[in-house]
Amino acid sequence: MTTHELKIHPKYFSAVVTGIKTFEVRKKDQDYKVGDVLLLKEFDPVTNKYTGGYVGREVTYIFDEQPFVPEGYVIMAIEPA
Repeated sequence: MTTHELKIHPKYFSAVVTGIKTFEVRKKDQDYKVGDVLLLKEFDPVTNKYTGGYVGREVTYIFDEQPFVPEGYVIMAIEPA
């Protein structure tokens, strides 16, 4: 299991925290695997700073099959860690 620290914009952060958003779409620039934890750190692009908010989510499924997902990207199903 690996923990991946990732920036997330406030509107998406809120949706993850409330449970409405149960997936993450990311560039496949890390070796994501089922069972890994995403440490999503709220980042405000207006101030260009972290807000201090964070949440952990476990990766439960990975989908990166082309042509459904663009090359170099991955969709991960996530749930509370």
